[in-house]
Amino acid sequence: MEAGVLIVIPARNEAATIGAVVGKLRQAGPFAILVVNDCSTDHTAARAAEAGAVMLSPVLPLGAWGAIQTGLRYAEKRGFDCVVTLDADGQHESRFVPDLLEKIRSGEADVVIGAYPERGSPARRLAWAFFRKLTGFEFADLTSGFRAYNRRAIELLSDEEATLLDYQDVGVLLLLRQAGLRIVEVPVSMQLRANGISRVFCSWWAVFRYLLETGVLCLAHWGGRKRAST
Repeated sequence: MEAGVLIVIPARNEAATIGAVVGKLRQAGPFAILVVNDCSTDHTAARAAEAGAVMLSPVLPLGAWGAIQTGLRYAEKRGFDCVVTLDADGQHESRFVPDLLEKIRSGEADVVIGAYPERGSPARRLAWAFFRKLTGFEFADLTSGFRAYNRRAIELLSDEEATLLDYQDVGVLLLLRQAGLRIVEVPVSMQLRANGISRVFCSWWAVFRYLLETGVLCLAHWGGRKRAST
C-alpha cells in the first residue's frame, strides 16, 4: 500500500457501482481503501468487501458528510497523512487521484479539489453562482466531492466543529479558509452518474433547501468573522 494515503468512499445503496469503483482504484495504485457504508439496504457492503475495501458500517445513518467525516477520523486515528474522497457512483475517475496527491506532496496545497465545472446542470450552476457571491470563493467547482486533504486538514475536519455540517462543500471550505489552509483546484474529467441521481440536485425543492441551509451557514460564518475582527 502507498504509505499514508487513504481513499474514503461514502456509499449508500451503491451496490451496482461500488465494486467497479474499488476495483479501478486498486488498479490505479496500492492505496488503502475505506468504504463507509451509510445504512445501505442493498448489497453495497458485500460488493465493496468482495472488491477488497475495508468496511465501516455505522448503525445509524450519517448522511454524506457524516460518512466522510467518519473516514477522516479513521484516517486520523490510524496515522494516515492524506485522504482522498470520492463518490461511490462511478463519476470520479481513479486515474486523476495521483494529480490531486501531487499538489499535496509538493507542498503547494493543504486541500485539493478535483474540478469539473462542465458537469454543472442549471440548478448546480445557480448554486455555484450564489455561493461564489456570498463567500467570495472563486473556485470553478464548489460542490465537487473529489478532494484530497493533508494531515492538517484531516485533523481540522475531524474536530467537533465540523460535525454539524451537512455537505462536503461550502461549509467545509469556509472552515478550511478560516484556519488558513491553502486550497487549490486541479482540472479533472468525470463520468456521467452510472446509477441513481444526486441527493442535493435531484429537484428544484432540494436545490432550494440546499441554498437556504448553506446560505444560513455562510451568513453565520461571515457574522462570526466580522465580530472576531472588531
